Amino acid sequence: MRYEILRIDNNPELADKAAVWFHEKWNIGKELYLESIKESLDDRRSFPKWYLTMNDERIIAGAGVISNDFHTRKELIPNVCAVYVEPDFRGQGIAGKLLTYICDDMAAKGIHTLYLITEHENFYERYGWEFMTIIEDDEGLDMRLYRHIQK
Repeated sequence: MRYEILRIDNNPELADKAAVWFHEKWNIGKELYLESIKESLDDRRSFPKWYLTMNDERIIAGAGVISNDFHTRKELIPNVCAVYVEPDFRGQGIAGKLLTYICDDMAAKGIHTLYLITEHENFYERYGWEFMTIIEDDEGLDMRLYRHIQK
């Protein structure tokens, strides 16, 4: 199966399509995604940055890098967020390749430590992420906090 990982700032024509896709996956306002995606188009900014995995014209996976992913540890920045792989493409290593791409891209910008929160256990560890602790998200729910340090 052929797919390509893209940075939206290098493909601004995908901004609207990406905002709709992320909104549909995470039920957060399309306008919030679009605003962050438009900010990512500024090359002078290290983040936010948004990434898509494309199979021809179809978005099959995506993720972003933002300052804080709605959790209480505001000093831990930046955060990988909105990681999602379409169900019919799961189990093929796409998430791992997307995460590696993001970590490499951020390291090229001088950002070697990334964080993320999730409810998943034993997933991110496969890709070099270290479980740190349980923290609360902005809604008071317990989430797992992970860190990745790019060497």
